[in-house]
Amino acid sequence: MKQFRPLLIILGTILWTGFATANAAEAITPRAVIELYTSEGCNSCPPADHVLYEINQERSDFLALSFHVDYWNYLGWEDPFSDANYTKRQRDYASHMRERYVYTPQVVINGSHVIRATAKQQITTTGDEATPLQVWADLSLLSDDPAIPASGKVMLGMTDTPPPGQSYHLWLVGFDREQARDVRSGENSGRRLVHANVVREMVDLGNWNGNRRELDFALGQVCDGGIAILVQEGRGGPIRSASVIRF
Repeated sequence: MKQFRPLLIILGTILWTGFATANAAEAITPRAVIELYTSEGCNSCPPADHVLYEINQERSDFLALSFHVDYWNYLGWEDPFSDANYTKRQRDYASHMRERYVYTPQVVINGSHVIRATAKQQITTTGDEATPLQVWADLSLLSDDPAIPASGKVMLGMTDTPPPGQSYHLWLVGFDREQARDVRSGENSGRRLVHANVVREMVDLGNWNGNRRELDFALGQVCDGGIAILVQEGRGGPIRSASVIRF
């Protein structure tokens, strides 16, 4: 069997390269990942929602995501997009960055920079100046039917040797392109709020050691904005790589 190993290695390389080339028009590595933590129950959040909406319209090289937390729901309006898992994600960031509490609105860039959520110029400048994300991940869809939940494969691999002992956490995110709601109670009662790239589902794909790997994925619900894979140092650590397919 030894005589066939070089051929197998070459074939594996061709398959990997072919995968990346075939999906070049669909899956891209963004310049930066911008996460907005927001809530429809927070009266200081709408200006931040508007800023993220504008950034998403103007910068296709950024992956802008709206994570709606659930800790303002007690004020009289239950945010229909809120999820305790998104609150947990924000708390993981706070713990990693040694912040004493969480708050909204808050912007986190690449999992390592906290920016005032209404400071549009600072957000875009920080995104431009941040270390570019690595091209370690690629996504492939099994079907482009918008009426069914997205499913497909994640391909992972580093061009260099993975750092010894380093582990990365993988998150699959499905998001809606735009959502608008008329708020009928709470602090934003009477307002119509518009959100960009609202995260509707976040799937924990476990840990990754940096070696080449292929994973199947399937979302549980239809998301009309796109899907993304985030490669992160632990829970609440820096994001090192990402890949996104926009619908």
